[in-house]
Amino acid sequence: MSNETYQRIFELNRRWVEERNAEDPTFFEKLAREQNPDFLFIGCADSRVPASTIMGVEPGEVFVTRNVANLVVNTDLNVASTINYAVDHLKVKHVVVCGHYGCGGVMAAMQSKDLGVLNGWLREIRDVYRLHRTELDAIADEDQRYRRLVELNVREQCLNVIKTAEVQRNFLERGAPTVHGWVYDLSSGLLKDLNINFEDLLSEVREIYSLTPGEAR
Repeated sequence: MSNETYQRIFELNRRWVEERNAEDPTFFEKLAREQNPDFLFIGCADSRVPASTIMGVEPGEVFVTRNVANLVVNTDLNVASTINYAVDHLKVKHVVVCGHYGCGGVMAAMQSKDLGVLNGWLREIRDVYRLHRTELDAIADEDQRYRRLVELNVREQCLNVIKTAEVQRNFLERGAPTVHGWVYDLSSGLLKDLNINFEDLLSEVREIYSLTPGEAR
């Protein structure tokens, strides 16, 4: 990044502040006071998928964590602590796992290639392929197979969210959050709801992964 490009960021920031203050002089005062987001967004780190922009919401309306290929890995303290804070403390009503067509992480996982430090991370996606190999291998068109893997990866990450103690406990106690799976289409700018049946998945998960004390599995 050139120095000119770097300094341009601060100029754009000043313009944005001026515009927001012109619209609402109390905007930043209210924003600094607290946050009460209804949504936790778990998305891909891809620079083309900014959460609040594609959702059309304002700052303070969505709590966000992002990583390569929108994975929810049980050994990842970053995503675990984000889910804990969002669900237990912010009391979000919705948890969204959002993948996107054109995901480089998913594409890389489809290749038989040693990718060094990425191997362990991408193995999570390869495990999704293994779980759904019969369906995926039946898709002759490589691009359509890739797009379907993007969708199935989102579904499996939704299951990983539902496996967490915070989500199970909060849903039983207050009826929220609900977990959703979305895919963002870079070519159209539209979000696709995969219509994950949260309560069915919760029942399925709790048969084995129940983390609520005193209840039979």
